[in-house]
Amino acid sequence: MPRETKQAKVDRAVEVCRRLDEKYGPVECFLDHTNPFRLTIAVLLSAQTTDAQVNKVTPALFERFPTPEAMAAASPEQVAEYIHSLGFYKSKARHCVECAQMIVSEFGGEVPHTMEELTRLPGVGRKTANIVMNVGFGIVEGIAVDTHVNRIAHRLALSPKTHAKEPLKTEQDLLRLLPRELWGPVNHQWIRHGRDTCTARGPKCDGCVLEDICPSAHRC
Repeated sequence: MPRETKQAKVDRAVEVCRRLDEKYGPVECFLDHTNPFRLTIAVLLSAQTTDAQVNKVTPALFERFPTPEAMAAASPEQVAEYIHSLGFYKSKARHCVECAQMIVSEFGGEVPHTMEELTRLPGVGRKTANIVMNVGFGIVEGIAVDTHVNRIAHRLALSPKTHAKEPLKTEQDLLRLLPRELWGPVNHQWIRHGRDTCTARGPKCDGCVLEDICPSAHRC
């Protein structure tokens, strides 16, 4: 197979986005939330677990601790009571409290909306910050690369194999290929595609809208 030129890869990446947008259209955030604070906590809790599991625990959690001030005054043990069904719940409970405390003490009780400030919050990395900025504030400065986005990017050969275990590098690869105006919908549309079709095991390549432009079709 001839080596793909940079422009050909760009064109293919853009076509991927076009087709998935045509298939799914606007996709709402999978985590239930009503404001940027609750979104931040929900995304923080979603690491190493499913969105559905997070959505089961957050109603009671936010009923008990509805604001940054309320959660900042809690102990990690109190928060842990509400999220013990999640993986790594003890460290997540600690991060929830510390995150809320910083929001109160350094940001006047309001979730910040810049990458630099968000990633200062305990438990908040670049992926979480991207989602909070995009979904919570409508600010798009990057692409949140979770397991689905990472898997699809590598199956499509839009990021080199050497970056397969480094989501931050995968993100930079995608940002270099895709025009900025296409960044916004990528996370949620690709997650839908990863759940519906391009699953981790047994991807449904037959009839996939990307079948003819995916180097990994029928090879996984």
